[in-house]
Amino acid sequence: MEVRQFTRIDIVRNYVDAMLLENEDDENRRCGYVHLYGVGMSASFIALKRGHDRAYSELAGIAGMLHDFISYSGYGGPNHAHDCEPIARDLLIETKAFTEEEINMICQAVYNHSDKQIVGSEFDEIIKDADVMQHWLRNPKEDYYFDSDRTRSLIAEFGLKA
Repeated sequence: MEVRQFTRIDIVRNYVDAMLLENEDDENRRCGYVHLYGVGMSASFIALKRGHDRAYSELAGIAGMLHDFISYSGYGGPNHAHDCEPIARDLLIETKAFTEEEINMICQAVYNHSDKQIVGSEFDEIIKDADVMQHWLRNPKEDYYFDSDRTRSLIAEFGLKA
């Protein structure tokens, strides 16, 4: 029997799970699981689809899981992306599993993910696109997310029917 490999995603997932389990609001906790893990998986998929290797995809998945971390911990506000960055940085440093370059790349994407109208690094754009994709996939009939240029571009990129 093959044993499942424990990865850095699992390390970060343990932090995310612990934070979500502390959330006493059942609906907010459920939304946190759906959104954080949905964006993480979407980010990994988008990175692979755009030609990146599995290591890069892993980092995208981690950034996706952390991008709204603060919003589901009870401390989110209007600047949640910027407020989340130092928490994500501390968490990643604490794991001792990431290089400084990887931490900076993940944290920059967390910091910039709400700035959807500004084109950032390729990694930043993967996280922004994953965030939009998860919202749209959560409810493809909801016009609010369908009506964005970014959503329509993703639908075309992936050859989806809308």
